Amino acid sequence: MEVVIVPDAAAGGELIAEAMAQLLRRKPDALLGVATGSTPLPIYQALTAKVRSGAVDTARARIAQLDEYVGLPSEHPESYRSVLRREVLEPLGIGMDAFMGPDGTAEDVAAACVAYDRALAEAGGVDLQLLGIGTDGHIGFNEPCSSLASRTRIKTLTEQTRVDNARFFDGDIEQVPHHVITQGIGTILEARHLVLLATGEGKADAVAATVEGPVAAVCPASALQLHPHATVVVDEAAASKLKLADYFRHTYANKPEWQGI
Repeated sequence: MEVVIVPDAAAGGELIAEAMAQLLRRKPDALLGVATGSTPLPIYQALTAKVRSGAVDTARARIAQLDEYVGLPSEHPESYRSVLRREVLEPLGIGMDAFMGPDGTAEDVAAACVAYDRALAEAGGVDLQLLGIGTDGHIGFNEPCSSLASRTRIKTLTEQTRVDNARFFDGDIEQVPHHVITQGIGTILEARHLVLLATGEGKADAVAATVEGPVAAVCPASALQLHPHATVVVDEAAASKLKLADYFRHTYANKPEWQGI
């Protein structure tokens, strides 16, 4: 696992966006796995700027969704499909025909989960998967003690997660769905490159457990230690609990420039 410590969220967004741009130059039809939330927004903004400047072409790029609410119509403004259309696809000029996501309104949700796993495999697999991390170490909606071999499946949201997400639903927790579909940890680990961005002091403990702690289901993100190409990008605040922070700074400063992240 490579750990890159950057000054702030904007620098992290630029670094990751450039890695995505380099991937698209090598493989124009790359399948990019994307996440929702506020953390990845600097990535999408930086990549959009590159597209608008002509530095990279996303005409053939494909987008894959990490998770989705169950029972929320796809046209609902807070469905993750709608959020990603606003924050990723439209700014990058990518049509919905190049978008893949699980069907949160399916009558048979379990079958929809299996179908999404199969669709990802049939599409050739995710080339680069963006991830955020929760303060408890969750990735996607894989809460602590999720199986490290888990596949795309339905999960029940904790009360705290519903409280946290109520701000997107006019502050009304009753509007927040109780269930989600999420790629499992085993599914996530099949992507060719995993890139996790974490910013802020509130993520420092989770980052330290992910990078320097044991691989354990109590910190789902620690499974990234098992991946052959995982990159963790953190700002100074999120890196504040890392015992090996100086080593990580040294190794990144001295790596070959051609290597990228």
